[in-house]
Amino acid sequence: MNSKLKKTLTPYGYLLPTLILMTILLVIPIIMVIRYSLYDNVIANKNPAFVGLANYVTVLSDHDFWNAIGHTLFFVIISIIAHMLIGMTFALILNTRYLGARTKGIFRAVYALPWMFTASVIAITWRMVLDPNGVLNYILMTLHITSEKITFLASRDIALQSVTLINIWSGYPFYMISILAGLQGISPDLYEAAALDGADAIHSFTGVTIPQLKPILISLIMLDFVWTLQQFALIWMTTGGGPVNATETVSTWIYKQGFTKFQYSMASTGAVILLIVCTIIGILYVRQQRAEA
Repeated sequence: MNSKLKKTLTPYGYLLPTLILMTILLVIPIIMVIRYSLYDNVIANKNPAFVGLANYVTVLSDHDFWNAIGHTLFFVIISIIAHMLIGMTFALILNTRYLGARTKGIFRAVYALPWMFTASVIAITWRMVLDPNGVLNYILMTLHITSEKITFLASRDIALQSVTLINIWSGYPFYMISILAGLQGISPDLYEAAALDGADAIHSFTGVTIPQLKPILISLIMLDFVWTLQQFALIWMTTGGGPVNATETVSTWIYKQGFTKFQYSMASTGAVILLIVCTIIGILYVRQQRAEA
């Protein structure tokens, strides 16, 4: 092998183990799921028949699936908005010059705690807090805000809002840390120039801070959209998609189709639809990153 060819192939040799691993763990499973979605009930049926796009028609005409989409959109949109507002607020507080270094360190540790817990710990903790005999009901009744115990996770009226609240609490630290890093990278000269032009705090925030943070904010929103869209563990361990499908999202719908009803083709079809949406967001994210490079 001549030296030129060896030099060309050497980088691919280093990449080969990773490419093989990704093919086995990612590419092949995706191809299998897409294939399953084109047949009638695979796995459970020894001789599945090819049905083409019939499963997609069935899924997209399923009332429960559209209810799950509605719940998912509420869950995702409210979570992203709240993550942004809370994360921005705490980041601004931690970036202020009025707090000492030790105080900032303590606040950073406290604010970042929710992001350090696993989904199981978060679910168990909040189930205890939101239990009819839990801390929150005790506080509400002690302050005479309510006269009876509230079943936060067992009421069809507020279960989805309760689960969304849990997700907001567990997810805002990612925004806070990312935005804080962006704030610390903004040159003080920009704020001094804005002050010389007569800009007050609000105008400095809208005219300097937000434009400088724009690439970070767009990336955060796109990533959070994909992560929240696929959120499963938190919902499953708190409500299981109930009560009576009140917190059913696309992820829990897919799981139930596959492992409760054993309709693996329907589950695969739902997974492919979710994959398409996430892929579109992923492509937009990559394009946005390249545009900012």
